[in-house]
Amino acid sequence: MKETEALITKALKYKESGLTEHEIADELNVSRETVVWLLSKGKEKKPSGDVKIGWRSVGVYPSRIGFISDALCDIILEECENVDTIVGIALNGIPYATFIADKLGLEMAVFRPHHQKSGAFSSNFADVKGKNVVIVDDVVGTGETFKGALKATKAEKGKPALCLALLNKRTQNNIDGVPLRALIRARVI
Repeated sequence: MKETEALITKALKYKESGLTEHEIADELNVSRETVVWLLSKGKEKKPSGDVKIGWRSVGVYPSRIGFISDALCDIILEECENVDTIVGIALNGIPYATFIADKLGLEMAVFRPHHQKSGAFSSNFADVKGKNVVIVDDVVGTGETFKGALKATKAEKGKPALCLALLNKRTQNNIDGVPLRALIRARVI
């Protein structure tokens, strides 16, 4: 119960700071439905099946992100024959994409998702036109963020080869026909 109260407090603080429900969900690593419940101070019907993910012990030290990125590199090498660019989904996919691109000697692109539109690639990084890409994020829940990144990649004439996450909350092994792999798969039983 204490952890739920702490989440309610954090969600309300983020809302007061101007974050949208979608942005709060990203920040807390929970579903948008769970955020709605948290913002109601637990008065609405609690959504079932969500898992709260805490990354602080990993995200505090770059060396830990690097170690996890090594494992993600192994998955890419196992799953893909030809990759040109690693796409990091803002915000939490970027550190992993940076380490992965560096370790594999590849370009890095950054995708900025949008909860109402498909999102866009940052012009400050590599483009994806004509390139085989691996798209990286920390958690995949509904898959909507990856779907937006896939749609934007295809619109830019890029070729998605793999969606890669640290944690997969889904039962599916692909998103819109593109293979989905993760270090860990979580299930609510």
